[in-house]
Amino acid sequence: MVMHAWKRPITALGCVLAVISVVALSACSASAPTDTPGAQATKIKLGFSAWPGWFPWQVAQEQGLFAKNNVDVEVQYFDSYTDSLNALATGAIDANSQTLNDTLSSVSGGAKETVVLANDNSTGNDKIIAREGIASVADLRGKKVAVEQGTVDHYLLLLALSAANLTKDDIELVPLTTDAAAAAFVAGQVDAVGAFAPFTTTALQRPGSRAVATSAEFPGAIPDHLVVTESLAANRPDDVQKLVNTWFDTISWIRDNKEAAYAIMAKRAGVSVDDYRTYDAGTTIFTRQQNVDAFTPGTTPAHLNYQAGQIADFLVTTGLVDERPALDGLLNDQFVKAVPE
Repeated sequence: MVMHAWKRPITALGCVLAVISVVALSACSASAPTDTPGAQATKIKLGFSAWPGWFPWQVAQEQGLFAKNNVDVEVQYFDSYTDSLNALATGAIDANSQTLNDTLSSVSGGAKETVVLANDNSTGNDKIIAREGIASVADLRGKKVAVEQGTVDHYLLLLALSAANLTKDDIELVPLTTDAAAAAFVAGQVDAVGAFAPFTTTALQRPGSRAVATSAEFPGAIPDHLVVTESLAANRPDDVQKLVNTWFDTISWIRDNKEAAYAIMAKRAGVSVDDYRTYDAGTTIFTRQQNVDAFTPGTTPAHLNYQAGQIADFLVTTGLVDERPALDGLLNDQFVKAVPE
């Protein structure tokens, strides 16, 4: 398996803040953005990186589905997920697929971003994996657990510990990047690891290892989205609508041409088709109706406003941000509601 620098972290906040500051200082000399009123519309720059719920964008590009929806899109694949977050936060791209955690981090840093589509929920592809002899999360007490601080898997670890009546103080957290954490676990340097696919595949190569908790046990906790700049949503809503429509056309094409789609997505991921198939159940791609339901305000984990509040609290309590990010205007359901049924 070819392994890339696959990350879904929110530890990029410091980088985002620094870059935003530079951009703000140089704004006076910058040329006017093309998505301001009266400016000539240009192609939408859409970023994505390695996660099973985002590889459909590669299918959309190769099958000409953007053109079918009459929207000019330049797809940009990022080997580094952190780079994609910075690119959206600073306006280098117009749209990006990223986690709700990361979006809230960027908003905390001053970025103006809007969630317009729920790509998927992680339903098992994020895991806490432990060595032989550790049968449950409760058995992690006093053990070394490697995880990338601030990532969605750090969040998953805290959720799992809480469910087992433990806290972060009951374990020895070893902060490592996700790829290094998986490697350290396989090498026997730590007792457990928090990771996402494909690093879960790497971690499970350790003999006797097993998942003691997964995102499947915490429905809705790790949602992934299409996020656009506030200016794109406000000034070019028709193009954003076409972009969202293209997503659902792509999911339909994948459903009808599964083997061809797997080949495209596995190639982009740098894994075999068989490996890619193993990620299927662990990522639940949302239908239009699931999108509408998720965007509807509510008080359960199935609702994005609820999850945003939970994640905002997580960012503050872990010290990743100083103040709870504002949630007003973060979630925009107009586009998923307007998708043809």
